[in-house]
Amino acid sequence: MSDTIGLLLGVLVTAASVQDSIAGQALIEKVAAEHPNVRKTWVDGGYGQHLVEHAATLGIDMNIVRRDPATRGFTVLPRRWTVERTLGWLMNRRRLARDYEAKPHRSEAMLYLAMINLMTRWLTAESTPSWRGT
Repeated sequence: MSDTIGLLLGVLVTAASVQDSIAGQALIEKVAAEHPNVRKTWVDGGYGQHLVEHAATLGIDMNIVRRDPATRGFTVLPRRWTVERTLGWLMNRRRLARDYEAKPHRSEAMLYLAMINLMTRWLTAESTPSWRGT
């Protein structure tokens, strides 16, 4: 879960067999406990109404961003760009481009390390070295 500018607030890595709504419930509880000032969040259509109701009990207004069924082709969904941009930033870290970690907590740690790296570069205004310009 990230805030409106894409900074990481919480990470939960699970097995592929875990339903999004189950993992989402654990993540929203973690974020609500660690960041009590979070009052609004957006999720994609993979999450159910029961998660929205659970978030409401925690004091968080959760909105499901749905694609308009009448729309054909590619459409930018509101608020979805924040998630996609954050994932794009993270995928620039080679270690996250593939699943090298054997344990979920190690994958979570690598995500936190990548965001720490990004945030320190933003705070120090240090440019990121790139192989693309050579």
